[in-house]
Amino acid sequence: MTTAYDEPSGIAARGTLLVAAGRGETEAAYERFGRRISADGYRVRVLPDVTADLAASFTSAEKLLVDDSSPGPKVVVGPDTGALFALALAARHAPGLDALILAGLPLVGGAVNLLGWEAEVEARTACPNHQRVLGGGAATPGALFSSPIPTELIGARGDLALPTLGLHGDADTVSPLAEARAHYPGAVVAIAGGRHDVLNDVTHRTVAATIVLFLERLRLGAGLPTIAQVLR
Repeated sequence: MTTAYDEPSGIAARGTLLVAAGRGETEAAYERFGRRISADGYRVRVLPDVTADLAASFTSAEKLLVDDSSPGPKVVVGPDTGALFALALAARHAPGLDALILAGLPLVGGAVNLLGWEAEVEARTACPNHQRVLGGGAATPGALFSSPIPTELIGARGDLALPTLGLHGDADTVSPLAEARAHYPGAVVAIAGGRHDVLNDVTHRTVAATIVLFLERLRLGAGLPTIAQVLR
């Protein structure tokens, strides 16, 4: 099931974002993100934990990407295992896919939940509001450390010709930046103090602004023309 956040009434949509939620996450984990990005004129659709039923998730994503009623550019936003899902869509050459936004790319390994739910929430985010959302059922306790990454998502790198924005917290203890950096296909924006749920951490406004800047450049072409410069 997909949750929708539409652009404000009377404003033409500037593009479509499909959020592919990570391990154990429901659509509710991205309500704040969906509302913020849609307020800037972008249509947002959120899929719950894409690894729960990978085949169905691919079907839903690919259907949306070819839906003529969904305005382009069409971008898949992948947090955690959703980032691997986004890369797999690119590797499948999914029709209609224009760009990727990868956030908190996970490391492939046999994670075991030895931390407990309270410590897991702390590893995910320092934002008290998002901690409350997670505690209210937006994530399954233990999923981040015990859910295996599907083999179909391991090793996917996709089409490197697609414009890609990487976002990763430099305080991510689930997927440390120093190790994860090599697995991003392109440039990565390191978020100071950011934890694993970088889209929903205390710096969520900065992250959202970085995403909107990327989207506005994407609208001008796949070459991502510069639209803002710091002059010294």
